[in-house]
Amino acid sequence: MKLEGKVAAITGGTAGMGRGIAEAFLEEGGKVALFARNAEKGAQVLEELGAGDRAIFVAGDVMEQADLEGFIDQTIAHFGTIDILVNNAGGAGDLQPLVNLSDHAFDEAMKWNVYSTFWATRRALPTMLAKGDGRIINISSMEGKHGKPVLTAYSAAKHAVNGMTKSLAREVGAQGVTVNAICPGLVITDIIKNNGPATAKAMGMELDEMIALFASEAAIKRPNTVEEIAAVAVLLASKAGAGITGAQISVDGGTAQY
Repeated sequence: MKLEGKVAAITGGTAGMGRGIAEAFLEEGGKVALFARNAEKGAQVLEELGAGDRAIFVAGDVMEQADLEGFIDQTIAHFGTIDILVNNAGGAGDLQPLVNLSDHAFDEAMKWNVYSTFWATRRALPTMLAKGDGRIINISSMEGKHGKPVLTAYSAAKHAVNGMTKSLAREVGAQGVTVNAICPGLVITDIIKNNGPATAKAMGMELDEMIALFASEAAIKRPNTVEEIAAVAVLLASKAGAGITGAQISVDGGTAQY
């Protein structure tokens, strides 16, 4: 068991990559606290996970500072500590070419991706630093390494997450805390299914055409899977990942060139 007894807080933990990471952590003996907006879905996921007292759910919105900080506090209060933070929740709403991009949409992308990562990390760090051990895993994106038309706000946010990852790793590395980002390629999650059609429309195509375009840019010529992302998260969270920090690890099928 690579994560026996370790406590992980996972934002956006009831679906997609967040749920996949939670399942992988539980399989490796970990304990998980999941954070998402829908309380009913949260209860359902806990039942489906069947992890008993090794899993809890806290309802809230990652774009609300008090909700997110409260989630970290409740995780520590319930399990007695926090060993791993997975800043998974992220995305973008109204994706448009920059000339049409509203202040609200740009601000939403920053809150959803950058501020949420900042708030949760700042809240979790004191506990990790006090015991000289911790893992922070930021779910970024291949769009944090290059750009794509219409994804300007999202790309800017994920570049910021990568910059935060690199700088914080140097701040806390000597104190036993590692900080890394996973940069997935296209993964067919609920967010893609729900928001993808609008994004594709802004790009002048249908959803299946957009998926085919993204897949064609990858060396493996297909989307990545949740399981592929989760496997890397397990490595970074485990003792075997202690020597990896400040990295932006691409799990994108060879799309990004670094």
